[in-house]
Amino acid sequence: MRLDPALRVGGLLVALVASGFLAVHAAPDEGHVIGIWPVGVASAVLIEARRRWAPVLLAVVLVVAVGTIWLGGRPGAVAVGYGVGITLETALVLAVLARGRGGSDARPSLSSDADLGRYFAACAAAGGVAAAAGALTSWVTGFGRPETVALALGTAHLASQLTLLPFFMRLPRHGSVGGRLERVAQWLAILVITPLVFYPQDLPSMAFMVVPLLAWGALRIRPIEALAQMGALLFFAILMTTYGRGPFAAVPEVFDLSPDARGVLLAAFAATCALIVVPLMIRVGQHIVTSREARSERDKVQSIVDGATGIAIVGADAEGRITLFNPGAERLLGYRAEEVLGRSTRILHTMRWVVEKADELGTARDFDSVFGEVVGAEHAGTHMRFLRKDGVERMHSVTLTRIVDERGDAIGYVSTSEDVTDQVEAQDRLQDALQTERQAVDRLREVDRAKDAFVSSVSHELRTPITSILGYLELLGDGSYGSLEPAQARALQRVSDNSDRLLGLIDELLTLSRLSEDGLALSSRAFDLREVVQEGYDVVAPAWAQRRLDVSLDLPTEPVPFVGDRDMLERVVVNLVGNAVKFTPEGGSVSVDLGVVDAGPDVPEGGEVRIDVRDTGMGIPQQEIQQLFSRFFRSSIAQQRAIPGSGLGLSITRAIVEKHGGVIDVESAVDHGTLFRVRMPVCA
Repeated sequence: MRLDPALRVGGLLVALVASGFLAVHAAPDEGHVIGIWPVGVASAVLIEARRRWAPVLLAVVLVVAVGTIWLGGRPGAVAVGYGVGITLETALVLAVLARGRGGSDARPSLSSDADLGRYFAACAAAGGVAAAAGALTSWVTGFGRPETVALALGTAHLASQLTLLPFFMRLPRHGSVGGRLERVAQWLAILVITPLVFYPQDLPSMAFMVVPLLAWGALRIRPIEALAQMGALLFFAILMTTYGRGPFAAVPEVFDLSPDARGVLLAAFAATCALIVVPLMIRVGQHIVTSREARSERDKVQSIVDGATGIAIVGADAEGRITLFNPGAERLLGYRAEEVLGRSTRILHTMRWVVEKADELGTARDFDSVFGEVVGAEHAGTHMRFLRKDGVERMHSVTLTRIVDERGDAIGYVSTSEDVTDQVEAQDRLQDALQTERQAVDRLREVDRAKDAFVSSVSHELRTPITSILGYLELLGDGSYGSLEPAQARALQRVSDNSDRLLGLIDELLTLSRLSEDGLALSSRAFDLREVVQEGYDVVAPAWAQRRLDVSLDLPTEPVPFVGDRDMLERVVVNLVGNAVKFTPEGGSVSVDLGVVDAGPDVPEGGEVRIDVRDTGMGIPQQEIQQLFSRFFRSSIAQQRAIPGSGLGLSITRAIVEKHGGVIDVESAVDHGTLFRVRMPVCA
């Protein structure tokens, strides 16, 4: 549990005062610097505090710095110069690190490469300011040589910032990689080897022996613990160097250097330790996070691959050796994964199929050429034959993809496939059936054409004798061959009526045959469509003259100009009105309406004319409406009620309407009547 910010800042200020006095007192009396003054703690004070406290705390840092340096035995002017440098350095570190926390009061982060860059920049800037302040102070006060003071202060403050700042930043949150025994061994090594390294004075320097220990800790344990090990090592190094032990203590006397050289070397050693521990610690954290994400993604992908039991997923390396064989592949191909891993994918295909596929793709008849053609999106979903373990070949729909690395080099392949053998066979059977059906339809069309030709021929042949019969019947009726008895006259009339019906049927057959074969040339002339409808209406009028039917005709008051075949359109009206009268019982009604409809959503450009023939007759069953216009078709109701008819009138009617670019619609209900609507474009 973290302490209150005020308590943390207060504790750090106390530590700053105490460690500041100790640093100055530990520095050589004959030297001109202040040891490794804890400027990193001063920076930590501002990091831990609220941003609004920064001006006040900077003033406190200035007072503490000047006070500890002056009371530590340095001249007052020197203390002020060094103190001002420390204060500026602390403010600069705060400004640089604040960019990593968006100006908020949160601690700056130290867990990414960008964070590491800001950390190094802040520490380098701090060392530079300290060196500049030391050199300026030395030059103004004459206290020591400016270049020596700059080097000593710069390295000392750089080391202080590098080693102390990470304790007050947000570190990577990964745990220890090593176990408890390993961690204990690391601490024992640090606590034992460091004193042994820094105690001797006569032996060659062995300080490098502790560097592997720090690297070991940074790689294997928690970040804060790795920093603690570094702190413990540097504590021993500073303490023993202060008391004249270790490789750095006797350097000034041995090499005849300034007393401040000992501090420079010690600071350089501390900075080196930090430069090893901190980047390794961050890199390990990134590696752990990346590894966790990779494992998570791998587990997700593995779950998906293992769960795809209906799809064969086979992976291979760049040489074609199988590296992945999912449960779907085991089920579809019959092999267990351990039986095929490491073996060539060639075991899954026969050479016969390779040759067939090569011919299909137009490439060389070898395995590599075929698969080189199949790889890629342009052949996604291609059909390939796979050889099962039991020797049976099955057709699969396959997508084969090349796996490439960051340089674009192929490192493997993965195929996803589904067994489509049954679908392909079913499709082949369906195609065969469709081909058979097409052939049957063609034969039916030939039969239909032959039938039409036969009907047309027979109709032509029948028309001549029927016409002759009608002529002789007319002569008999006129008494040209003698007078007839009443009974004979009646019989003659029936023969004449049936002959007329037979001649009408023959005419209808011939007309329909010519319309079907496009052999009927329709005349095109302009006329008033009202006259055509009126004439057709009048032709049928005798059929209801002796019946109780309400028959009406509604025509527009304005002319309805139309271009087409007048006689054929009159026949349309005759057929429709005649049917309406024939199929409407006594007491019913028939209405004939002609109208013009302007262009609209369901009306072609230019408008259309409509002829509606509506009756209240017997109607047509819904299931028979689609057959109404078939030749010789008669509704079941007409057959039940023995109403005579040839079943050709509506076929002829539709053919004539379509020849004029129109359509004919039907609406009907049994015992509720029927509506026939002819729709033709105005510009026919």
